[in-house]
Amino acid sequence: MKYKRVLLKLSGESLGGPQGKGIDESMLAQYASEIAQVVRKGVQVAIVVGGGNIFRGLSGVGKGFDRVKGDQMGMLATVINSIGLSMAIKSAGVDAKVFTSTPMEPIAEYYVRDNAVRSMENGAVAIIAGGTGNPFFTTDSASALRACEIGADALLKGTRVDGVYTADPEKDPSAVKYDTLTFEKALADGLKIMDSTAFALCKDNTMKIIVFDMNKQGNLAKLIDGETIGTVVE
Repeated sequence: MKYKRVLLKLSGESLGGPQGKGIDESMLAQYASEIAQVVRKGVQVAIVVGGGNIFRGLSGVGKGFDRVKGDQMGMLATVINSIGLSMAIKSAGVDAKVFTSTPMEPIAEYYVRDNAVRSMENGAVAIIAGGTGNPFFTTDSASALRACEIGADALLKGTRVDGVYTADPEKDPSAVKYDTLTFEKALADGLKIMDSTAFALCKDNTMKIIVFDMNKQGNLAKLIDGETIGTVVE
């Protein structure tokens, strides 16, 4: 087993299934099964999930939404997703606990790093919701921050593509996939792996990022075991 403790970043859209909207129960069950499988191997897992399937703060700006209030709505959307994911993981036979970056008792426990780590050490999945708790920060930034805080071995960015390409493979058939990348090359080539704040945080704290296809069954377990899955940025 190559990784003992990881932070898994999932987009809100991925929970929305093919439509990318709302919550797709079959998608939740699939993700929960994959996550439960690696937890049973003894891997400590924390998760940060986006909220784009419910509301995107940034897209509301210019339509009468104040950016701060829009971002707060987005943070609440991540809490809804996190509770749904926690129930699915529990249904898969593994304990899960939701922590929020702003106080929301009794809905979830206020995030304190040591409590989240203790939960992981006791075999539960720690789902950290609400972004960073501040507007103007994305859930990418939140996942980078939490990965550094909990001392993760890697930040795993689960997407619907199998890694980082020279161009968007869905638009450019000649795009070539990278197996490994340095932070410097990713920045120089303008590769949109995560937003710049998240990327800088990972780079400054030597936090390895692995971009992989979470929708392909078995990928998460193979990655944890050290197989070459996706693209490694370090």
